[in-house]
Amino acid sequence: MTNTLLTRHDPEEARRFHNNGTWGKETHYRLLEQNTKSRPDAFALRDGARRLTWSQLNDWVEAVASNLASQGLRPNDRVSLWASNRVESVVMYLACSRNGYACNPSLHRTYTVEEIAGLLERLSTKAVLVEEGWGADVSRNDPFEALAKLPAMRKVYRVPAERTHGGHFPPPDGSKDNVPESDENPDKVCYLAFTSGTTGTPKCVMHSDNTLLANARDMVRDWHHDENSRLLSLSPLSHHIAWVGIAQWLLFGGEFVSDDPPAGVDKLDWILETEPTYIMGVPTHAMDTLAEMAKRGLDKMGTVKVFYMAGAPIPPATAQAFVDMGITPQNVYGMTENSSHHYTWPDDPQETICETCGRGGDAYRLKIFDPENPDIELPQGEVGHIAGKGACLMLGYFDNQKATEESFNKDGWFLSGDLGLIDENDCLRFVGRLKDIIIRGGKNIHPKKIEDLAIKHPNVEKAAAFPVPDERLGERVCLAVMSAGDAPDGQDVLGHLFGEGLSIYDMPEYYMVMNDFPLTASGKILKRELAEWAKDGRLKPDPIRFTAPKEQ
Repeated sequence: MTNTLLTRHDPEEARRFHNNGTWGKETHYRLLEQNTKSRPDAFALRDGARRLTWSQLNDWVEAVASNLASQGLRPNDRVSLWASNRVESVVMYLACSRNGYACNPSLHRTYTVEEIAGLLERLSTKAVLVEEGWGADVSRNDPFEALAKLPAMRKVYRVPAERTHGGHFPPPDGSKDNVPESDENPDKVCYLAFTSGTTGTPKCVMHSDNTLLANARDMVRDWHHDENSRLLSLSPLSHHIAWVGIAQWLLFGGEFVSDDPPAGVDKLDWILETEPTYIMGVPTHAMDTLAEMAKRGLDKMGTVKVFYMAGAPIPPATAQAFVDMGITPQNVYGMTENSSHHYTWPDDPQETICETCGRGGDAYRLKIFDPENPDIELPQGEVGHIAGKGACLMLGYFDNQKATEESFNKDGWFLSGDLGLIDENDCLRFVGRLKDIIIRGGKNIHPKKIEDLAIKHPNVEKAAAFPVPDERLGERVCLAVMSAGDAPDGQDVLGHLFGEGLSIYDMPEYYMVMNDFPLTASGKILKRELAEWAKDGRLKPDPIRFTAPKEQ
């Protein structure tokens, strides 16, 4: 059988990471064990209905580990999660860590059943946790039926949408018979996450316990988190940011709170109720929370001391609002491939926080290369292709040697696809993206997928999806089309996209018909120019909103 767990890590470099302490001997499960022994009755994990102590969490993990083993799963097998931000997802992840399985939690609610089935078939997933009613098209397609038919599938764990025990998921007091010996190897592949490609075809990032924990060790140390810290992730458990938080939580031994407020409770009330000291999310989360506070006339965000923001620059007004209420904003840059490797520090001035992504920790080094020739390094201060090396770098892309090799230059520096520079203070300044991708409120949207579906419309000859700036979300999607006849109505085009399988969460929010497009010499549409024209007002796309058809 072909080995699909490929790696780019140099053994000599790995030895160096172990020798200097950047990598350690702990797995995620081993950290759970340590916290259980030292603080058994302290609160560890919370969602909208359950709050578990470390000992309760450990017991539940043991029960799930036993059940997974009883399905015939073996070390290195794959397990996937497609559910909301509930404690079962974290329990399943830690059970996988215990038994030596690779867990894949990056299945977004925005995916269709067909997309999920395709991704799990690529992984040869043996077991999957699925929540009732979860997904973009579950009203039309049955995920449980589709996933149960996958060739490698041994078990589909069905859980009810309500936060109650039931379905097929083992209860906390479930059997712990025949629990295998725990896997103690921190260098195994423990985490698989689908990430964005320029074509919309996801690649699957592989991480070990050590590559994830290396970044977490830096952040916990540099930001002084400890057992008294309480971390609330406003990013979902299907997003890598949340798992950066999980790794930190297991290291500092406090409490992790998921973004799972009970019905009728909004995010701000959830923050005030759960009393986090540390919040992780994207700038949109911060701006929405501040707006709600202003609406209510509140000038304090409860017990919050630090607000982590990744995925987009922090607006200066947002940073200032946090500073005014005694909260330190943390500006972060990273990717699924290398976690939150560059970040500002607690004592950085506001200018550094707003204008840079900081200098980061010990687990990752950056260089800037020529965008036209990624083997040529540029001097400090020049804008170029951001590339890096270090202990928090992925092991490679699952079953995709070609993509793995193409992501590195000749000297083994990982190419991010982003533009930036290193300033005089050794801080990273993000400039823009080389990749054709739109980021709406932290969610990656692939223009090519929208365009490929749009040109299937009988009256669409050419299509271009490009970003329109948005103060709250960062970017929204505009779809511009050229007609092959009568100009198609925008709602007609959106209905066509829906019928072709586009998720409602990826729908364009602006639309326009054009007589012609700006083109490169080779005839490709210059979407960067379209984005600039929309930004400076030369193009005025019409707002549009998709409404899903009612079920018959």
